[in-house]
Amino acid sequence: MSAQPSKPLLHLVFGGELVSLDENEFKDLSKLDIVGIYPNYASAYVAWKAKAQQTVDNALMRYFIVHMHRLLDPDENKTPGAQ
Repeated sequence: MSAQPSKPLLHLVFGGELVSLDENEFKDLSKLDIVGIYPNYASAYVAWKAKAQQTVDNALMRYFIVHMHRLLDPDENKTPGAQ
């Protein structure tokens, strides 16, 4: 019996230099680093970690993982019966 491949849960990895350590406001939006879009959290995490380690000397440089699948289908993540 073969298992059906699960639906990809897309994740975006991106980053850039922040204005300050107190908030997530980017210094220059034209310089955002779009690392890529990944089919699952595990592969996105590997990419995020590699980029974060490459920029460890710049305290204002931050990378993020965005759960795109939650943005594309927000109803899928609701608890049954919740409003």
